[in-house]
Amino acid sequence: MAARWQVLPLNLNRCYSLVAAGLFLLQPPASAASLQVQVQNSSAQPVAGAVVFLQSAAASAAVKAEATANIIQRNTTFVPEVLVIPRGTAVTFPNEDTVRHHVYSFSPIKQFEIKLYVGTPTEPVVFEQAGVAALGCNIHDHMIAWVVVLDTPYYSRSDSEGLAVLHNVPPGDYTLRVWHKSLLSEADVPARPISISTGPSLQQVQLK
Repeated sequence: MAARWQVLPLNLNRCYSLVAAGLFLLQPPASAASLQVQVQNSSAQPVAGAVVFLQSAAASAAVKAEATANIIQRNTTFVPEVLVIPRGTAVTFPNEDTVRHHVYSFSPIKQFEIKLYVGTPTEPVVFEQAGVAALGCNIHDHMIAWVVVLDTPYYSRSDSEGLAVLHNVPPGDYTLRVWHKSLLSEADVPARPISISTGPSLQQVQLK
């Protein structure tokens, strides 16, 4: 018996859709950009240690907590003095001194106390809310530190020349902000709308 062949009708619309989908998958992702920010004081001198970051709804959605960070107490000093972390990161407070410390924060974004202790506390402190928490020691008044909690994965610190470089920033619209421990209030933290394209860009920010 001769073989019977059945010819199915060709759905051109479906073929076009499959081809378009395949071409879309082969396209490279949008190129990320780099942003350089020159931070200066009111006298146009470079500011080192400034926290430079980009805020947006997309940046907030991309935040991922880091592995546990540390603020060590060594020689009756907090190390580091300024810790920058993404929202949701847990922080431990190891005491390497031979004296006890009493670490606390009364800042609105995170209030806690770790009463007199040595060694490393069992439970870390999780910083769920973006903002700045000032830390102190109830025994040693000169001890102070800051935890800068960011709602964005796009941030950097300025170097000795006042230059901060943010890498792998997706193109889009953001708010550029710069924080430094010398600023007295939230109102002093600059907020500048900025549009990031696929190429490198340079911004200059002058702090009060």
